Amino acid sequence: MKFQIEDVTVYFPYDNIYPEQYAYMLELKRALDAKGHCLLEMPTGTGKTIALLSLITSYVLSKPHTPLKLLYCTRTVHEMEKTLAELKLLHDYQIRHLGPAAKILALGLSSRKNLCVNQRVLAAENRDSVDAGCRKLTASWVRALAAENTSVPTCEFFEQYERAGSAAVLPPGVYTLQDLRIFGKEKGWCPYFLARHMVQFANVVVYSYQYLLDPKVAGIISKEMQKESVVVFDEAHNIDNVCIEALSVSVRRQTIEGARRNLHRMSQEIDKFKATDAGRLRAEYNRLVEGLALRGDLPATDAWLANPALPDDILKEAVPGNIRRAEHFMQVLRRLVQYLEGRLETENVEKEGPVGFVTSILNHAGIDQKTLKFCYDRLHSLMMTLEITDTDEFLHIQTICDFATLVGTYARGFSIIIEPFDERMPHIPDPVLQLCCHDASLAIRPVFERFQSVVITSGTLSPIDLYPRLLNFNPVVSRSFTMSLTRDCICPMVLTRGSDQLPVSTKFDMRSDLGVVRNYGRLLLEMASVVPDGIVCFFVSYSYMDGIVNTWNETGILKEIMQHKLVFIETQDVVETTLALDNYRKACDCGRGAIFFSVARGKVAEGIDFDRHYGRLVIMFGVPFQYTLSKILLARLEYLRDTFQIKEGDFLTFDALRQAAQCVGRVIRSKADYGMMIFADKRYSRHDKRSKLPSWILSHLHDAHLNLSTDMALHTAREFLRKMAQPYDKTGGSTGRKTLLSQEDLEKTADGSFVESLF
Repeated sequence: MKFQIEDVTVYFPYDNIYPEQYAYMLELKRALDAKGHCLLEMPTGTGKTIALLSLITSYVLSKPHTPLKLLYCTRTVHEMEKTLAELKLLHDYQIRHLGPAAKILALGLSSRKNLCVNQRVLAAENRDSVDAGCRKLTASWVRALAAENTSVPTCEFFEQYERAGSAAVLPPGVYTLQDLRIFGKEKGWCPYFLARHMVQFANVVVYSYQYLLDPKVAGIISKEMQKESVVVFDEAHNIDNVCIEALSVSVRRQTIEGARRNLHRMSQEIDKFKATDAGRLRAEYNRLVEGLALRGDLPATDAWLANPALPDDILKEAVPGNIRRAEHFMQVLRRLVQYLEGRLETENVEKEGPVGFVTSILNHAGIDQKTLKFCYDRLHSLMMTLEITDTDEFLHIQTICDFATLVGTYARGFSIIIEPFDERMPHIPDPVLQLCCHDASLAIRPVFERFQSVVITSGTLSPIDLYPRLLNFNPVVSRSFTMSLTRDCICPMVLTRGSDQLPVSTKFDMRSDLGVVRNYGRLLLEMASVVPDGIVCFFVSYSYMDGIVNTWNETGILKEIMQHKLVFIETQDVVETTLALDNYRKACDCGRGAIFFSVARGKVAEGIDFDRHYGRLVIMFGVPFQYTLSKILLARLEYLRDTFQIKEGDFLTFDALRQAAQCVGRVIRSKADYGMMIFADKRYSRHDKRSKLPSWILSHLHDAHLNLSTDMALHTAREFLRKMAQPYDKTGGSTGRKTLLSQEDLEKTADGSFVESLF
């Protein structure tokens, strides 16, 4: 369908549109017109992605003189592929209406592991090894050697791509990762480097958050992106955590030992170069004296990860004299590694600010702040000079230099926390020294400052007013949408007690109570007997899930549950979990029905959909608070309180409730779907907790469902399932609640007030 939103003709590839999609587009257009940032919360399963893509691409088409580019950030490769598939559909529709004028170039960009087509390189088991395998065949010095000696292996795909020169371009179109690999194989070109090159010219780029938020990656990939770009962070409810992780570093004993091995090998390489090619080390020294940018115009194949500090905070000056010579720099790193090793030998938890830590390094190891700041760049330069290609072997020393550069650059917003053991396993010594970033606004600040519009959107952004404070920005639009439905196909319930009227909760003093564990077991058993197909259960942590399943097994409850449905469990092993999910789906497909045990904050809670018969009920056992004795969390809470005046309790509740909403949101993925959500904890009956759930869940949470016992919940479930089994009118014409709008509906009112009235 084709319709007008003010001065923009929107091309939408479906015959009907949801009212909330139209309202979403109106708000999005307001933000684009204002050239500002926005926060938009839209329920899951209401076509958020296609609404975003349609509006932004149509906006660009209607304003041909504005060179707008769309940078669409997703969290997983699976989401990236889904986004590109939607865009393909939209692009075909626009070309049918507008002809060649609508042609765009859109592509997904991912790591070498997902784009490489060289079987020798792909044989490596993890991403770092694939990167190193690629460098061994494509580094400039390896290729120079291969030109003289034909027995030196190179990558035929990269060589052909280089030979093609300026002719190596992607024709217009929308390319998924699979399309890029197929195109690369056909042409004999390397898809990874082709995609990296074409990112500058593409109208739409879909990639992961790290490409914009992690300075090490953004420094290589995103530094060329023009200011007139719209950046979209999809599924961005955890964006503050992604920002913090991008600037945090952990050092363990294994890191120290690995760094020692790396330094030993680099010293051997330096000695070898001194004997055979001292000129190269001298040339590097002269370059550093002149203070030339270490990362001048390096070939794309040699470009290693960029500096971990944010672009504005990197010094534009010469490397300090005391680390210009390679052997001197090695000695500095040895002293630093020795100092960090000494700090790990502690029996008590220690917490320090960056300023105190840097002073301590100066006093004990004689390394000043400026030297620390340059560690990462100096290591990069040295590895180039020593022509090291197996970079995966050098991850440990990279981590140490990463740590040094960050601790030398930032005086506030960070803490150094040293823990001798994990508090949950105090009998196992496992010392860890962590540089923890507490300020999420640091990593995202360059994005807000550089690009004209940043859209942060997700199904769970409630309470929406906390994000501008956490990320330190002023949105021009901040809006939460509800779901327009022809029938009440979502049934949230708050269960506060078992059939024996004993309260249930995962509060620390109650969680191991046998009565609570038994009541949780009875709840699942009763539900398994009446709910068809799939049931998904979320627990607050792996350890709690293990304990509760163990008790159910000993008391025979698990055996009773398994008489109704098969049980599958998420583990911390990715392969095991994938296998369990496949078998869970098979059990649901064949009508046997199944139960899946999962963990809030786990992989399944974040990215797996349980739509249709795969999830008719989701039970959230407890409130998924973070581990509140964690020293890192306590330090972050203190920082948030002092800097942004966010109370500890407010942040903890906000964080727990967004995780709970994310878990239960897995069950409803479209309007034709239906499902029940049970919040099994007496704390959800409190208004201050419950009110932080997204409005699209709260609007269906009736007062009668706020304080249920197991038998009442069972009665409600039976009633709900009976109601859902009836045929219904998808368009909502008979109920007077229109949830599918046609082109005529939209043309009735140009200003959209008709749509607003439907909410």
